[in-house]
Amino acid sequence: MKSLLFALMLALVLPASAEEATPVGEDPVIEQRMIKLSEELRCLVCQNESLAGSHAELAEDLRQEIRVQMKAGKDDKEVIDYLTTRYGDFVLYRPPFKPLTMLLWFGPALFLALGAGIWYFTLNKRRNLKETPVDEKQLAAAAHLLEDNK
Repeated sequence: MKSLLFALMLALVLPASAEEATPVGEDPVIEQRMIKLSEELRCLVCQNESLAGSHAELAEDLRQEIRVQMKAGKDDKEVIDYLTTRYGDFVLYRPPFKPLTMLLWFGPALFLALGAGIWYFTLNKRRNLKETPVDEKQLAAAAHLLEDNK
């Protein structure tokens, strides 16, 4: 019982002594810039994850490439230009507004308008349906079917 209590106390105390992770780069300023910039870029493998949060090998290679570009003295805009030239606008979370990306910007509104139009015409069609009168012969056939199922 004492060893169990000791293990429980040790498990509670150890996380309190954990330290903040140190950056992997040599220069902390470049590392901070790289992290900030890579949060605005999309991982090409994961697609819905930022470059900073991805654990894919390509993401690590791209982060290393960003470090190299920054050490060469390039500013953030030049690094982004380099990556978009190499990988296209897909690497950006916020692609620029230009003819190639218009569908990205207007696509959701177009689909919403299309859905609203389909919904409107479907409701209109239902409202305009006329009820066909039922004659005595059809009522008798229906009653006969109900009697047979009892």
